[in-house]
Amino acid sequence: MKIEQIYTGCLAQGAYYIESKGEVAIIDPLREIKPYIEKAQSNNSRIKYIFETHFHADFVSGHITLAKETGAPIIYGPNAETSFESIIATDGQEFSLGDLSIIVMHTPGHTMESTTYLLKDAQGKNHAIFSGDTLFLGDVGRPDLAQKTNQITQEDLAGMLYDSLRNKIMPLENEVLVYPAHGAGSACGKNLSKETVGTIGGQKQTNYALRNDMTKAEFIKEVTDGLLPPPIYFPANVKMNKEGYKDIDEVIEKGTRELTPNEFENLANDRGALILDVRNQSDFAKGHIPNSIFIGLDGGFAPWVGSLIGDIAHPIVLITPEGREEEAVTRLSRVGFDHTLGYLKGGFEAWKTSGKDYDIVHSIDATEFKKKRTDQSIIFDVRKDGEFTAENIPTAKHAPLSRINDFLANFPNEKNFYIHCAGGYRSMIAASILKSRGIHNLIDIQGGFKAIKEAGIPTSGYVCPSTIK
Repeated sequence: MKIEQIYTGCLAQGAYYIESKGEVAIIDPLREIKPYIEKAQSNNSRIKYIFETHFHADFVSGHITLAKETGAPIIYGPNAETSFESIIATDGQEFSLGDLSIIVMHTPGHTMESTTYLLKDAQGKNHAIFSGDTLFLGDVGRPDLAQKTNQITQEDLAGMLYDSLRNKIMPLENEVLVYPAHGAGSACGKNLSKETVGTIGGQKQTNYALRNDMTKAEFIKEVTDGLLPPPIYFPANVKMNKEGYKDIDEVIEKGTRELTPNEFENLANDRGALILDVRNQSDFAKGHIPNSIFIGLDGGFAPWVGSLIGDIAHPIVLITPEGREEEAVTRLSRVGFDHTLGYLKGGFEAWKTSGKDYDIVHSIDATEFKKKRTDQSIIFDVRKDGEFTAENIPTAKHAPLSRINDFLANFPNEKNFYIHCAGGYRSMIAASILKSRGIHNLIDIQGGFKAIKEAGIPTSGYVCPSTIK
């Protein structure tokens, strides 16, 4: 028996490769399927099944392409409806894999079709569960993503999740392994652990949602309390996972087309293509194409693209570090952005060499900020709510990046203001968005809150009265 978790940090997503006696099952594959096929071939095995725990909202699965390439059936649990050929399994249905077996456990609550797969070893002993978004380490899946589709409330779904956990998962032996679909950083839960593999017993001890003394009413309240609105690209990804999508090779071929500066400019002006700059934030600050949006590859790239751009049908043209063009297009496609029209050949330097206009972001280090800062300085903190509440500059105003457009009216039009995040990545994203909206009187603090603390600038651990609501 071989179990391999194939984890993608940008999406905080775990796909799974299970092998026994030359037969392979893939659970929740990513859109680029070559690694799974090559792994099976190198082991002289064949992919027999493709299991989906639910209709994913935060990424586009590779199930359809993988089925096309291997002939393996796509398997969902009860209540799933697809526009492509699939097996809709019944609760308790068993699938043999070499000398192993995989049992379908319908566990609705995150979504109506959410399913956990129980793996039994060659002796028929419960070995592991692949829990999808039903059970994470330290948390459970949010119950608000299926409401519009099923015309039920998040409280209804939370109640179903309570029953699924207590009737299907908690009765399992403490030593049974837990392989979830996501870890820390995913928007599919509230407080996921950084660990990506655990046990049932461990979760009973540490996961608030599995407390034995918790009533259903208490569970519903805790699970639904503090839920932020889901990222705006989620419904589009669900639709693609249900109905189908283009082959990723076609998307990559179109997206990696080389563009001259004039071709690039024409696509932006005539086609309304979004200029997406995926270089390092310091390179963007030193020089970038006017009105371009910065979201660097070396950060939470795909989720931020999905959350801030939102419209997956919007055409995109890319400014990339040399040699990372295909990576950028691939990672965009993981969250459904299939309309990349090409990239600027030669990168930003080609733009500068052509004599076209460019812009910069005024940026200073924390030491210089400490010298220039006064009690009248206007400071905006774009970190998450929890980060800001835990510790902040007492005079800072809060404008979280995920909701930056809601705060545009609060940024001064003329007087200079400072902007920072935790380490510099998110504040540069915010700076690019503000500049694209015509707000140029900003100064980015390099290194963010970490550098601010290291510079000895006073901070506090409470939400100050100046916080923007």
